[in-house]
Amino acid sequence: MVRSDVPPRSRLLGWGFRVPSTVVTNDDLSPIVETTDEWIQQRTGIRERRYADDVDGSVALAEPAARDAIAMAGLVPTDIDLIICGSLSPDIDWPGNSSLLHERLGIPAVTGFDLRNQCSAFVYGLAIADQYIRTGGARHVLVVGSEIHSSGLDFEGGRGRDVTVLFGDGAGAAVVGPSDDAERGLLSFALHADGEHAERLAVIGPACRQKPRLRADQIPPESAFVYPVMNGRYVFKHAVEGMTEAVREVAAKAGVAVEEISMLLPHQANLRINQLVAMGLGFDETRMSNNIDRYGNTTAATIPILLTETAAAGKLERGDLVCFAAFGAGFTWGAALYRW
Repeated sequence: MVRSDVPPRSRLLGWGFRVPSTVVTNDDLSPIVETTDEWIQQRTGIRERRYADDVDGSVALAEPAARDAIAMAGLVPTDIDLIICGSLSPDIDWPGNSSLLHERLGIPAVTGFDLRNQCSAFVYGLAIADQYIRTGGARHVLVVGSEIHSSGLDFEGGRGRDVTVLFGDGAGAAVVGPSDDAERGLLSFALHADGEHAERLAVIGPACRQKPRLRADQIPPESAFVYPVMNGRYVFKHAVEGMTEAVREVAAKAGVAVEEISMLLPHQANLRINQLVAMGLGFDETRMSNNIDRYGNTTAATIPILLTETAAAGKLERGDLVCFAAFGAGFTWGAALYRW
């Protein structure tokens, strides 16, 4: 028997974000990682990023972002019945951020879990939230992406230059709930993963598969074992291809032409990646939003931060087709199409 109270689709009810107050410019980093502002901007489009202070973790940033999203939705925290947290930088090994955020928000016992899909986590989270709502498993889902990269980057000379300059700290959140309009809301998803490329973009240690998990000779500054490693050109190529095809896929699933998409809100890893994706789709600069120049790559937080700023700037109008697209470690990638 089909429940009559289950909505035909879900939609975004509220959103919000937080970034730390400390701004770290390219000129601040240049003498530390042996590069220049010009080098960073030419290759990434980044001018500055935010770093959290020593007492803030990814949950501390997530809390105000979540509260803003809940308030915008016209709800209170106790209205949330599912929490999904995406992060590659959880506050502690375990339990996950969803449990810690649950406690901070003062929500009674509800379902909660973490996603380890890195840059694609928010898109994956939207897809899961949509399924819960459309099958009657939940009514108001809080989807969060929050990251503290600054505590895990390599600042030893030029060793981490290619990776360290890319990342910043931040958090974004959205509340997903039932749509009151059958035409508006989340229309389609495309989610992909391919573990063949897993160690092309990864943090290899500490590792539970070795005993002990971290040896003395692997602790910085003696070793780069605990820092992110990336095959930049390889990731770049796959990111452009993956995001482009995912956008085409969600359009086809929704029965619309790519040309009908009003705004692309892509993951913020590299401005050049996003420009090539837009070029491949035939989008001009007015049909894509970016903020990587100010925040760098905040991984799972990039899309909800971008969503909040783009909506606040009045760039999204009722009826617009909005596409979220992401690519990240794993490799994982995907897209979601939304009728605003």
